[in-house]
Amino acid sequence: MVSSTDDAGRPTAAYPLRFRSAEARGTRIGHPLRVLGHVRSVDEALLDRIGRAFFEEDDVGAALATAMRLPAGAPGRVTHARLRAALTGRSHSADDEIGLSVDVPEALRHFLDEATTVPDWVDWDLVEAGAAVQRRLGQNAGDVLLQLSLVGGYRFGGPTDLLVATGALTGGTLRRLAETQEWTVGLSEPGALRPYGPAWRATVQVRAMHALVGASFADRTGPDRWDTARWGLPINQADQAATLGLFDGALIVGCRALGVRIPPSDSRALMHLWKWVGHLLGVHADFLVDDEWARHRMNYHVLLAQAGISDAGPRLARAVVAAQADRTYPGPSWWQPWRARFERERLLSMLTAFLGVRSMRELGLPLRPPWAHAYLLPLNVWRYHLLGRSRWGRERLDRWGRRRSDAILASYLSEPPRHVGRPGHAGDPGV
Repeated sequence: MVSSTDDAGRPTAAYPLRFRSAEARGTRIGHPLRVLGHVRSVDEALLDRIGRAFFEEDDVGAALATAMRLPAGAPGRVTHARLRAALTGRSHSADDEIGLSVDVPEALRHFLDEATTVPDWVDWDLVEAGAAVQRRLGQNAGDVLLQLSLVGGYRFGGPTDLLVATGALTGGTLRRLAETQEWTVGLSEPGALRPYGPAWRATVQVRAMHALVGASFADRTGPDRWDTARWGLPINQADQAATLGLFDGALIVGCRALGVRIPPSDSRALMHLWKWVGHLLGVHADFLVDDEWARHRMNYHVLLAQAGISDAGPRLARAVVAAQADRTYPGPSWWQPWRARFERERLLSMLTAFLGVRSMRELGLPLRPPWAHAYLLPLNVWRYHLLGRSRWGRERLDRWGRRRSDAILASYLSEPPRHVGRPGHAGDPGV
């Protein structure tokens, strides 16, 4: 369907131009998901729901963003300081009293009510079990989230163009990778995702920042105007659903491809963890699932709805590869260039295996033999198929996962990790 917008930038058609504009490509890329999701035929009703979601936003977050963009002194204005105070459970009044004050702006109060109200479907034992699974995945989770989820997501236009427009990665790739790594590691800490916990605060702040980005781009005019007719809203529910699918379903598929054993109980727990995270991020309930196979089915249809690659994708992918040379690795200074080269080659090797030759060429990345998978597979078979079957082994994997996650994060930072999600930390991830 051809889409257009009126003079105010409002959509006048059901779908943006990008919708199903590269369906044959999406079918090819999504073939494994079609098999995993037991997709016998395209669900046109689901595709219609995804298509309409390109013009839908997080209404609660959008209302908060509007209040935060009001001029100083305007009634109902919410400042960044007031938002930060709200996310720690402190007062938002001038007296800085403890507890919620009566003068909390309506948009902030509604936002807090939404973020602190726990739906009936949330099972805290299952959330904690999911956090434990993610901790045990250790470096495997870091590899998959960087390669299959992040760089793999650069193969589609729209969100990549928004990232380039914000300068989020091209202007500070290392910092952004560190923030994302720190946030995902923080989600796996015990109790951190309960209301007012450190990872809860970080996640809810991400929701607010997403809303602010969406509002700022939606208001642009002239040559910098966001092309809503082509891409949909800057931050929209379809892209939010796609991102969530890259964090939960793709994480499970990618880790299994590396030889990690993820039994159904662990899969369910990990999916439930991310369902709660998706709720906190403002993803519509239609796109929240805690069944792995339902996610694969949905991810397949999300791929069918996507556009092809844009110029932004290769720029972002090359920036991630180049950033490996800027990390700080353990060891003497003379060792740094050699370790950086190893990490770059390891990254390219894994990307080639995960994304395939055609996608690597589309992203402008050099091909490498899958040597990294060759050494990771037997290691992970030992760790997860043998060692991980006992309680003692799982505890060992938990400690190993923490150490590897900390080491990876430290290599991205110029200072020690802040450990989002661990007791005593209240940092913001900025993803």
